[in-house]
Parts: sequence; C-alpha cells; structure tokens
Amino acid sequence: MSKKALKRIAAALERMSPAPMGTPDFAAASAFVWETEPDALRPVAKVNGVAMARLVGIDRSRDTLVANTEQFSKGMPANNALLWGARGMGKSSLVKAVHAEVSGLKLVEIQREDIPSIGRLMNHLRGRDERFLLFCDDLSFDHDDSHYKSLKAILDGGIEGRPSNVIFYATSNRRHLMPRDMIDNERQNGINPSEAVEEKVSLSDRFGLWLGFHPCTQDEYLQMIAGYCADMGLKPENLRAEAIEWQQTRGGRSGRVAWQFVTDLAGRLGA
Repeated sequence: MSKKALKRIAAALERMSPAPMGTPDFAAASAFVWETEPDALRPVAKVNGVAMARLVGIDRSRDTLVANTEQFSKGMPANNALLWGARGMGKSSLVKAVHAEVSGLKLVEIQREDIPSIGRLMNHLRGRDERFLLFCDDLSFDHDDSHYKSLKAILDGGIEGRPSNVIFYATSNRRHLMPRDMIDNERQNGINPSEAVEEKVSLSDRFGLWLGFHPCTQDEYLQMIAGYCADMGLKPENLRAEAIEWQQTRGGRSGRVAWQFVTDLAGRLGA
C-alpha cells in the first residue's frame, strides 16, 4: 500500500475519532452535565431546583444528607448516598437543594445510560482542587444489564477507587437498584443462588448512606401545597377541598402531585 493511501486512511480515522476532551472551565458554572460521544462537561447556567424549605416530611433524610455533604465539602470523610423510595417524594429535589445549600461544591449529573463512561469522567475530576458531587437520578438496572459492574468498581473497588474530591449520590425507586423479580429469579434458578443474588444486590452496599423516602400523609401533602401557594401569592377559595379531590383523581399523594396541583391552580387563576 502506498504512503499516500496510508495517509488518507490515517486522516479518515482521525475524523472518525473525537478529539480528546480539553480541560473543563469549572469556573464557568456551579453545575455541569456529563455528555459522551464526544466526552464533554456542559455547564448548566441555572439548576432547576426547589428551595430546601419547601421539602416537607423528609426532615431526617434532609439533615443527614446535609451533614454528610458538609463533611465532604470541608475535606473530611463522607459517604456515597443512595436516596430510595416512593416516587415524587423529593429525592432528586433534595440532592439539588443540598448542592445549593452547601457552598463550594460542583454538581455533575450523569445519566444512567452513561454509567459505563464513569471511569473516564472520574479521571477528568481526579486531582482537581474543586470538590464534586456526582449525581445520577433514577438509577436502576434491569435484566441482563451489566452497567452496574462499572459503577461498583468506581465506588469501592479497583486500584484507584473513588477520587477523594468526588462523592456520588444516586436516587432510585428500588432499594437494591434491581427489580424484585430479577432477585427472586436468581434465588430460584441460579446454579449458586446465594452467590448470584449477592452479586446483584452488592452494588447498593457501596453506598454508606441509605436514605428512605415514604409516601406522605394528607397533612404533609396539604402543607406542601400551602407552602407553594404562599410562595406564589395564591389565595384560592376551597383550597383544601380542591387539593384532596386532585390527589384522589391521581390515586395517591406525593410532593410531585402537590406541585402539579399548584401548577394547575396557578394556571386557572392566571398567576
């Protein structure tokens, strides 16, 4: 093959391969989103969050997570955290509120499907002066999904392990991050059932903090709505009756349902 042909092939390969990621400008924002193909940390101008005072009924989880995050921000030992439990009860909102509450942290969001690239992300963050709160929302794994192995190695295993300037928070509806039928199936059909189950659920053991979120009471639900209405200057008539009717049509109560009711109410009142 001629040198000219080899040069053309080399040029084509360079065009196909993305250029290495440059050094991110972490002074550009306090929050970033990790993107792949090509790798990049995209700054977020404004985090879509809820004020800490509006998070009702999760006082113990709030205080525990704030304390753990403050320890980390000061360079002291702190644990990775798994926020698990009922849908719409403020798990992801709490993580974003804690980031806003504790100064000096950079929030980096990673999507579940990008978990296999987490090692590359850690390499970009390792050794930096900044301290990073790595956040994955709605983390879970399904049948035949091996992505969890990448996360296990980063959180607690491997030679390098998790960088000292990085902490990992995740939210999930599942305590063990795996569907129950998947765990039960391993127990019933596996050649070594106990070892198979241990492999699947051991990921959640990498999180030093497990914070549970449970469905709210009616009083807490109404308290959430009252707080949102006060913030927005809404003074509707029959608020309690309308709020209860709304949650009955939704089949349940949660912080998300409360916010959706207030959104509908504000629209109807022209606020």
